[in-house]
Amino acid sequence: MHTAIILIVVIVCFAGAPLLLRFRPRWVAAFNLVVTNRFAGLFAGWMPGFGILTHVGRKSGRRFRNPVNVFPVSDGFLIALTYGPKSQWAQNILAAGHAELKTRGKYYHLSAPVLQHDPSRRNFPFPVRLVLGAIGAQYFLRVHAQPQS
Repeated sequence: MHTAIILIVVIVCFAGAPLLLRFRPRWVAAFNLVVTNRFAGLFAGWMPGFGILTHVGRKSGRRFRNPVNVFPVSDGFLIALTYGPKSQWAQNILAAGHAELKTRGKYYHLSAPVLQHDPSRRNFPFPVRLVLGAIGAQYFLRVHAQPQS
């Protein structure tokens, strides 16, 4: 029963809140920062389609951890930029040229980030394309990945 409740909350947080992104982006971003991201941190490191990204702030030098939507590709991962290419964490990774990722219980060193604009979202499975289209995601970070031991 608890698993079903957690699954419903996850679906509402990750499907419902981003759908509001088109209408109230600042409100959704603030909500996600305070509520959704903290909750997502509990499962994003092991659940398919999600990950915990660790990066260093380009101005502050602080380490940050962000839950992200991440999808494997042949040489690494595609990370959805649900808030667009100007999100702080994306800018931090592009400036540093590297980050760390935990997804599906495994750790990876990410390098060579490249910003990609893909309104068709052709590199994703059909259901994922629908969700990313609904929230207006057209930008992605493509990163090379090496497993950490």
